Amino acid sequence: MISFLRGPVAQLGLSSAVIDVGGMGMLVQATPKTLGTLRLGQEATVTTSMIVREDSMTLYGFANLDEREVFEILLTVSGIGPRLALAVLAVLEPEAIRVAASSGDGKTFTKVPGVGPKVAGRIVLELANKLIPRGTSGDSAPAAGEQGWKPQVVAAMISLGWSEKDALSSIDKATEGEPELLAEGNVAAILRSTLRWLGQDGARRAAGAPASRSKLSANV
Repeated sequence: MISFLRGPVAQLGLSSAVIDVGGMGMLVQATPKTLGTLRLGQEATVTTSMIVREDSMTLYGFANLDEREVFEILLTVSGIGPRLALAVLAVLEPEAIRVAASSGDGKTFTKVPGVGPKVAGRIVLELANKLIPRGTSGDSAPAAGEQGWKPQVVAAMISLGWSEKDALSSIDKATEGEPELLAEGNVAAILRSTLRWLGQDGARRAAGAPASRSKLSANV
């Protein structure tokens, strides 16, 4: 893995730069913010992450290690590729990404071009425990509870097609009488419980439908 590049900036574009490393031009993709720190002809050091695929090897550049760390964590989200992860960093600072992911704030991610509600929902669901705001240790992190898990479950349900109103109502009904589940605050477990309740509720409604129609026919 190429961890960083150091050398004169040989070319500078809107989405990439070429760094002259020992006479070899290394092309690196980067955000406009990172590229804005470079000056043509001047020596620069760019932190990098190499993405290797069957048909390509691409270097992505960052202003610092913090940006690279968040970039690589974003790549663990299903459906997030390097270009979209870089787009997230182009719009949001690393700390803003951490805060939004940990608090279940999917709307923040929809500010990024190409990130809709479904993708935003996956980001907060899959990264809730991976991106922790800096300065927040395990001892000082918020206790598990509604404020920690509910926005994340709601965002996940919205990404699956439910409205926010229906999601909130279903979560409350599904978790009623399950204090242990709420105390744990496990997002995945609560989401599974809610989806299971919705499936059972749908079955109950379907089972009651024929009886209702029969009763209506009898009265006609």
